Amino acid sequence: MTAELSGKADNLVTLRQPILYAEQMWRNQRIWPIVIVLTGLVALPASVVVNHGHINGANTELFLLYVPLGLLYGAGMLYNRQRSALEVTEGGLKVSRLLRSVVIGYDLIRNTRVQKLETHFLEGRKRLIRPINRPLMSKDALFVRLKGDDPRTAEVRRLLGSQLVADDILAVPIPDPDAMAWEITSRLPERTGVNLGGQRRRKRARTR
Repeated sequence: MTAELSGKADNLVTLRQPILYAEQMWRNQRIWPIVIVLTGLVALPASVVVNHGHINGANTELFLLYVPLGLLYGAGMLYNRQRSALEVTEGGLKVSRLLRSVVIGYDLIRNTRVQKLETHFLEGRKRLIRPINRPLMSKDALFVRLKGDDPRTAEVRRLLGSQLVADDILAVPIPDPDAMAWEITSRLPERTGVNLGGQRRRKRARTR
């Protein structure tokens, strides 16, 4: 029973993985919602005391907004963290971002490989590297090559943006790109190969 549950959990992790851009943003900025809320909770009473018990003045009215703004900011980052993910579905590879999701049909995918994320930002694309995402550059990412002559590739590029898609290459930092690459490749119509950079495929837990 334990082995069966373990196998199912491993499969779920393989089929859906968070996009680390959102995770990195959460780690770097999660303190700010707390700071904003605490500022409002502390500054508002102090402003009331200074104004002899009256809530008036532009500063006091501004402090009234700190708490809901801080909570809204924190909720937005949590939602972005939860929603941003790469998922293998029956209909295709689903890329979910904060405001939209794109499903890339397997017939549009040529192959997959695993490389350092920094290779996606060479030469003129270095300007797309944001300070908040710089720690991810040295980590492995999933690279998905699409059919460049297919008009759907241009639509994917438009919807996902230049940070994720360059020409016909989709590059996404995820926790386990090797496992995701194998899952995608196993569903490709032509069953093309996958380049794992010399790494061997990991064995899954057996189910009973």
